[in-house]
Amino acid sequence: MTSRDRPGRNKPKPAAPPPTSFLAQNDQGRTIGRYRKDQIVFSQGDPADAVFYVQKGKLKITVVSERGKEAVAALLGPDEFFGEACMAGQALRLVTVSAMTDAVVARIEKAEMVRLIREQPAFSEMFMTHILNRTIRVEADLIDQLFNSSERRLARLLLLLANYGSEGKPEPIIAKISQETLAEMIGTTRSRVSFFMNRFRKLGFISYNGHIEVHKSLLNLVLHEQPHIKTAARPGSA
Repeated sequence: MTSRDRPGRNKPKPAAPPPTSFLAQNDQGRTIGRYRKDQIVFSQGDPADAVFYVQKGKLKITVVSERGKEAVAALLGPDEFFGEACMAGQALRLVTVSAMTDAVVARIEKAEMVRLIREQPAFSEMFMTHILNRTIRVEADLIDQLFNSSERRLARLLLLLANYGSEGKPEPIIAKISQETLAEMIGTTRSRVSFFMNRFRKLGFISYNGHIEVHKSLLNLVLHEQPHIKTAARPGSA
């Protein structure tokens, strides 16, 4: 029997576990928290000493101004990090994060996060991808706010909440996201959101069945007449 004929010689290597698999259990510097609806993960002004990873559920990021006005800054879902500003030296939380549904969240202490980034290449790559995607999203949100109408901003937000444009499959939006929350996120009034939502439903872009279901046809509204951003001409160009 040659070495090629030996049993198990050509067996494929088992697939490597996903880079976040070790975040699913409590360990040194890592804890798993379970949150009920409306329960706060951390509040504005709390010490910024850890990074968090959403395993299950949906959360929202809110901020309160000095005058006491609250605004929804973003929504979070599974496989998203938040609180990562502590890695850049942020001492206190600038926002509040709370659960919109029952949620499971991993808390990674800052020192443990530094170790993982240094010693786990796959995890480091995944976290870097998250940071880059978050930066792209913030830039797109700013352009959206500056150049698009509130109707198109709402359409884009609904598509993002329904998971269009990401690697996962599109999914219904939980009914617990109120029109007031949607209005805060796109910078308009609840009455305008109600008007646009009714219009989207009549046009067949969305439907209601215990939850908001976003149809792919809504993409046409977002892709049509996108703003053209003028870029600076290169030196020497005509």
